[in-house]
Amino acid sequence: MADFEMLPSAVTFVDDRLCYSGQKCYRIPEALVKMYGPKVQSLDLSYNELVSLRGLEGFPLLRELVLDNNQLTDSLVLPYLPHLHTLSVNKNSINDIELLITKIIHNLPTLTYLSLLGNKACPNQLSDIDKDEEDYQRYRYYVLHRLPSLQFLDSTKVKDSERLEAKLRGQYMKIIRPKHINVNISGDAVLQTLTPLPRSVRKPEDHRGNPYTAFLLAVEFIQINIVFYRCLRAVQV
Repeated sequence: MADFEMLPSAVTFVDDRLCYSGQKCYRIPEALVKMYGPKVQSLDLSYNELVSLRGLEGFPLLRELVLDNNQLTDSLVLPYLPHLHTLSVNKNSINDIELLITKIIHNLPTLTYLSLLGNKACPNQLSDIDKDEEDYQRYRYYVLHRLPSLQFLDSTKVKDSERLEAKLRGQYMKIIRPKHINVNISGDAVLQTLTPLPRSVRKPEDHRGNPYTAFLLAVEFIQINIVFYRCLRAVQV
């Protein structure tokens, strides 16, 4: 059976809820869209091998979408779904959180629940053993800054304190990569040095300065390291 064909016995449709999981399909079966699309408000396509969401636009009334345990990457295309309030894409291959958020802003205007656990875009120990709770908390602040309407993020209810912190400094929580540096610096070193904030998130009244100042200091530190690296190479030659 081709991956775009539908196995009728695997379909569960009750009221407005459709489940087609564990079928190893690479894309949404056309028959599934034609038979059920206009009737469905909740769609579960978890535990497949989806690499594309083509056909999802055929579910115009969709409110809940579960895409856990597939093979979706940063190239995924989200159609405009004006009613969707829940999106779960746990355990896929999504790396670029900024790109995904931009797609959500443009195409999912009513989203209030988002879960990304198990993707590298969500920096916790499920996706990277080198990440810790503070990495994850900074990620939450950044996501909530970009998507302030979220009520739940990664199965955890958004706290009022998180929302306030995200509003005040969430824009500084994103890890920034240098654009014009040709020196061969390891990726881990660049990521660690260019994290705009220290491990402990500072309060507005903290006399040690604001996140933007910390960011400038981090950039200056990188530049100093680059000069040192070049001098060292010159001596070795």
